[in-house]
Amino acid sequence: QVQLVESGGGLVQPGGSLRLSCVASGFNVSTNAMSWYRQAPGKQRELVAGFTSSGSSTNYADSVKGRFTISRDNAKNTAYLLMNSLKPEDTAVYFCNARVRWGVSQYTYWGQGTQVTVSS
Repeated sequence: QVQLVESGGGLVQPGGSLRLSCVASGFNVSTNAMSWYRQAPGKQRELVAGFTSSGSSTNYADSVKGRFTISRDNAKNTAYLLMNSLKPEDTAVYFCNARVRWGVSQYTYWGQGTQVTVSS
């Protein structure tokens, strides 16, 4: 059974940092594409950062380039999102996403989300 469990969200002041974690079970993060999305109130869910299954390529939303870093620890089967220089507009629920290949098919899985609030 595939499961994604996020943690690490919370309340932080502008300019602060947080590291989100996404613990995966039921598949290997080392061989599948992982991404982080976010959804602010009244807005559509948007891609924040992601890397390909090989890990050779990463992409970031323009709004977070230079501030956020996506990474993974294969031994812990966990993906991370390090967020620096946080801004109030980064406030959202952050979701972990996995695109997992099972044979010739690919399935998309989501975590339950973790709230990030940037406010003074």
